[in-house]
This record gives sequence, C-alpha cells and structure tokens, in this order.
Amino acid sequence: MIDDDVLMERTARNEEAAFRLLVQRWEKEVLAFLIHMLGSMEEAEDLVQDTFVKVYHQAGRYRPEGKFKSWLFRIAGNLARSRLRRRKILRWVRFDRTEHDQADVGPSPQQRLEEKESAGAIQKALDGLPDRQRQALLMHRFQGMKYREIADVMDTTVPGVESLIQRSLVGLRAELAGKVELS
Repeated sequence: MIDDDVLMERTARNEEAAFRLLVQRWEKEVLAFLIHMLGSMEEAEDLVQDTFVKVYHQAGRYRPEGKFKSWLFRIAGNLARSRLRRRKILRWVRFDRTEHDQADVGPSPQQRLEEKESAGAIQKALDGLPDRQRQALLMHRFQGMKYREIADVMDTTVPGVESLIQRSLVGLRAELAGKVELS
C-alpha cells in the first residue's frame, strides 16, 4: 500500500490517480465523522467534497510527516465547526451502518419507544455540548482516534484533549442523570 504522504506528494504534482486513491481511502471515515458532527447526511456529503477540494488545493503546502490523518481530520473538523457556527444549531445523529443494514427482527413497540426517548435525551445532551468538547468526544468514541491524533487535529495538547473529553462526559452525565441508563 502506498503511504498517504507519498500520495500527497504526487497530488502536489497534479497526479490525479494519487488524489483519487486518497479520496477512496479516506472518504468513508471523513463522511462518518461529519455525519456525527453535523447530524445531516446531505451536509456531511457536501463537506466531504469541500474537505477533499481543500486537500487538493493545499497539497503543495502539505508537509509529509506521517500525520496525514490528523491533517485531514483537522480540515474536516474546521469545516464542520464553521458550518455549525453558521447554522447556530447543534445536532447529533447516531449512525451505525450495521444497524441500518440488518433486517428488523427486533424490539417490541414499547422497547422502541423507550429507545427513541433515550436516543432523544442523548441527542439533546450532546447538542448542549460546546463544539470542541463534542468534536473531541466524537473523534475518540466514533472514529477511534487516540488522544495524540485528536490533539494534532484540534491544535491542542494531549492534556487539553483529556480535559475536553472529561468535561464532555461530566456534562453528559449531569444532563442525563435519571433520564437514561449509561454504561
């Protein structure tokens, strides 16, 4: 497999095949992250395109230090936060592709209602988090990113990321106390 840094060097030399490979390699992860950040598939798809347009235009300025993922998610996160600021509405959507791809064998209508109420309470609590806390939590929990990678993306320190995630969890627990059973 060709390294991302090599692909970026080739993209900077206008090699379309290298850029296409980068897009194919990363677009699903960026889309999933943006869906969680924005709560809208359409907006997320738009920002995925915007993210990769920005990657293409900034390819000549990219420094190959083995941190392509962090750089890519910084671009996507910045675009998402800008969109959220413009919208002035914070939403969060739970998106689990495996859950949507399976046949419905499941819960009773009562269980579905309870789950929907719990999901609504969780969404409302997440909506209330400050952007940076929400972004750090989503990158850690849903993208599986390490604190160091998140710190690079968010241009902060590892202790800063730890603090953002800890404050987000405290805020969620306080908001959801007695409403939802958290594991």
